Amino acid sequence: MTPPSIALTGLGLITGAGDDVEKGWSSIATGTTGIRTNTLFDTSRLLTDWAGLVTAEQPADLDRCYALAATAVREALHGSGLDLDTVDRDRVAVVVGSSLGAMPTLEATHRTLVREGRLDAERAASSQLPCVGDYIAAEFDLRGPRVVLSNACAASAVALGYAAELLWKGDVDLVVCGGVDPLAELSAYGFSALGALDVEPCSPLSASTGLTLGEGAGFMVLEPVERAAARGARVLAELGGYGLSCDGYHQTAPDPSGKGACAAMAQALDTAGLTPDDVDYLNLHGTGTPANDASEPKALKLLFGQEIPPASSTKSILGHTLGAAGAVEAVVSALAIDRGTLPPTINTRGAASASGLDVIPDTGREARPDVVVSNSFAFGGNNASVVLNRPGLTGSRPPRREAVQEVVVTGVAGLAGAAGDTEALAAALAEGRPCFETFEEVAGIGEVPVGRVDIKAAARGTNPSRARRMDALSLLAASAVGDLYTRHGKPSRAEAESTGIVFATGYGPVTSVLRFHEGVVRSEITGSDSAGTGSKSAGTGANPSVFANTVVNAAAGHVAMLHRYRGYTATIAGGGTSSVLALQLAARVIARGAAERIMVVVADEFPEQALATQAALPGYARSARVVPGGRTGTVLSEGGAAILLESREAARARGADVLARVRGFGASGEAAGIGRIARDGAAWGRSLRTALSDADLDPARIATVVSAASGHPLVDLAQRAALRLSGLAGRPVLAPKAVLGETYGSAGALGLVAALTGADTHGPVLLSSFAYGGSYAAAVLDTEV
Repeated sequence: MTPPSIALTGLGLITGAGDDVEKGWSSIATGTTGIRTNTLFDTSRLLTDWAGLVTAEQPADLDRCYALAATAVREALHGSGLDLDTVDRDRVAVVVGSSLGAMPTLEATHRTLVREGRLDAERAASSQLPCVGDYIAAEFDLRGPRVVLSNACAASAVALGYAAELLWKGDVDLVVCGGVDPLAELSAYGFSALGALDVEPCSPLSASTGLTLGEGAGFMVLEPVERAAARGARVLAELGGYGLSCDGYHQTAPDPSGKGACAAMAQALDTAGLTPDDVDYLNLHGTGTPANDASEPKALKLLFGQEIPPASSTKSILGHTLGAAGAVEAVVSALAIDRGTLPPTINTRGAASASGLDVIPDTGREARPDVVVSNSFAFGGNNASVVLNRPGLTGSRPPRREAVQEVVVTGVAGLAGAAGDTEALAAALAEGRPCFETFEEVAGIGEVPVGRVDIKAAARGTNPSRARRMDALSLLAASAVGDLYTRHGKPSRAEAESTGIVFATGYGPVTSVLRFHEGVVRSEITGSDSAGTGSKSAGTGANPSVFANTVVNAAAGHVAMLHRYRGYTATIAGGGTSSVLALQLAARVIARGAAERIMVVVADEFPEQALATQAALPGYARSARVVPGGRTGTVLSEGGAAILLESREAARARGADVLARVRGFGASGEAAGIGRIARDGAAWGRSLRTALSDADLDPARIATVVSAASGHPLVDLAQRAALRLSGLAGRPVLAPKAVLGETYGSAGALGLVAALTGADTHGPVLLSSFAYGGSYAAAVLDTEV
C-alpha cells in the first residue's frame, strides 16, 4: 500500500499573541507583539521579566500545561469538523511534544518538600511528563496509540515526525498531534543562569542579544488526504515530510558549521519528494541568541546556496515556547500557506540581518507559498525540520515514505539494579537472583527494597572529563552503549557518524531537575547563591551546568558526543511503554531507508524522592521478593539498555551478527485517566493483537512472551486478561521483572536483552509493555534470522 499524503484539517493555537487561531494569526500577520511582563512568578532575580505570556485566565484547579493543551486540542478538533462519535476512537492517536510538561505543579510540590519536608505523592505522580498525553487522551476520550516526545525545544517538531510515521504505515486513522509548554521557573532560572535571556524583548536575526521565553500550545488534526476528502473536510495544508539529525557537538550550543541543521532540512525535503528549489518560505528556529543566529544562516547557505527564500522568526512575536515551538510554528506555517501571508520578524531594532537574509521585517508580506520548511533546534545538538506544502502539491521525485528494507537487531546490552552489565544481568536471570536487595528508609513508611545501579561503576568506561559533565541518567545510557560495543564490536568512525540515536526513558532526568530546582528554592530561603554559580544569576541558586542536564534528551546528546553520532535522533518519555515505542520509531525510519543504523538507548534513574513517591502509592512491595502474578507488590529499580538496529544490508556490509529480525509492532490506549489502568485488559490486548497482525503471526507461533508482570496486583491482572483476549494465554512466558524489578521506561528493552541473551529463546518473541495512564505497546521480534 502506498503511504498516504497527510492532511492538516484542524488547527488549535494559544500563545501570548492570542488565545485562539484567529486572534493569534491576526497578531502574527500584522507584527503585533505577544511579549509582555511575566506575572506568573517572581522574576526580580532573573535577567528579564519579559515573556510571551498567555493572558487568557486558566483554571485554578488544573495545571497550566494541561489547560493550555486542552484549549488548543479542543479548537483543532472543532476546526477539523470531526465528530469523534462517528469515528473509531481506538484508531485516533495522541502524539505530543513537551519539554516541561506539568512543571508548575511539580515545582509547587517540590517546593513544599524542600521547605516543609512534606511529599504529596499523588500530586507528584500526576505531574510527570508522560501525563501530558494521558490527560489529553482522557479529556477527549482518545484510545489509540499515545506517545510523548521530549527533545527539549525540538520536541513537538519530532512529534510531527512520529505522527507521520504512524499515518504512513496505516497504524491509525487520525492523529491529534502538537506541543505544549507553560512558563515555569525551571526554564526561566535556567536560561537566565546561562546568560541566554535578552534583557529586552528578543531581536532574532538582527540584534541577536538573547532569547525571550514564551508559553503556549499548538495542535493539529492529521489524517490521510483521502480520508479527509471522503468526509468533506477542508485541507489547510499537507505534512509533506520531516528530518531529524544530531550534531554530536556540544550539550547546549549548536554546531557552528550548520551541518547538522542542513542535514535535517535536506532529509525533510527528501522525504517529501521535494528539492531546495521548491521552498518558498522558511520559518526559522531563530531564537535570538548569538550562537543560533550565526549557525542557522550557515545551514541555509549550505543547502540553498546564495538563493535563500524569505525567512523569518515568529519567536520575535511569541517568545520561545520551548517544546511547543515546533508545533506552534507548524500551525503558523500552515496558516501562511492557507492565508497567503508570510509571517514577519519584528523588533529588529532598525538593524539589518547580519547574515543578509530577507527576514520579512516588521509586518507580514502577501505571498502564495507552496512549500514551507519550519526548523526547530534543541540542547544536545538536536535538529528537526518539518515540510508543509499546499494541498495537492506533488514533488519532482517520489517521496521516501514506504518500507524498502528489512530491519534487524545486531547488538544488545543492559544493566539493572545490582547487575552492572549484561553479563551480570544474564547471570542474575539464569539464577533467579533479584537485583533489588538494597533497602532504603522512606519517611512515614519505613524500609523498602529498591534496585540501585552503582553510578560510579557505570561511569568507569567514560572519559572522566566528559563523565563530570554527565548526570546519572546520561551515565546509565553511556554505560549500556559502552557494554554493547564491548560485546558486539565498535563501529568505524564513518559507521558511527552515520548512526542515529533514539533515546527513551520513563520519567527523565529526575535527579537533575530536582537538584536544579532545590538550588532555586533554597536560595529563596537564604537569599544567597547556594549553588555558588558566579553567573549573571548570582543569588538565584540556579546552576547552569546542572540546568543543561534537566532536558530529557540530555542523555542522548552526551552519548552522541561520546560516539560521534550524527544521524537521526528522537527522545521518548512515555513511562513504561517508552522502550517499545522507541524501537518502533527506529525500525520504521530504517525500514523506509531514512537511516541505516540507529542505536536505541533507554535509561531510568530514581533518586530518593522518586522512591518515596512510588513507595507511598498502592502496590509497592515491602520485601525483596517479587512474584509476578503473586500479589507481592512491585519493586522500583534503576536500569538501562542499548539495542542496535540496522538494515539487513548494512549489517551484512560490516559483517555483523544478526540476533533477531523485527517483525511487527502494536500500540493502543484507553481513557483511564492519569495514573490509572483498566483491569479488564481490553486496550492492552489490542496492542498485543495489533503487533501479531503487523508481524503476520498466529498467537500459537509466539515462542516467548516477555511479560510486563511485576507483582503489582492490578497490572498483573490486566495483563493476564490481555494475554487471554489475544490468544496468548498458553504461550511460554519470561517475566524478567521478578529479577530486575520495575524499571518502567527501560523494561521493554531489558526484556528484549533478557530474551536474546538467554539460551532457551528460539523463534518469535513478543514484548508486552504498559504505562500508567492507560497506554500500551507491544513488539514482535524473531530470533530465527
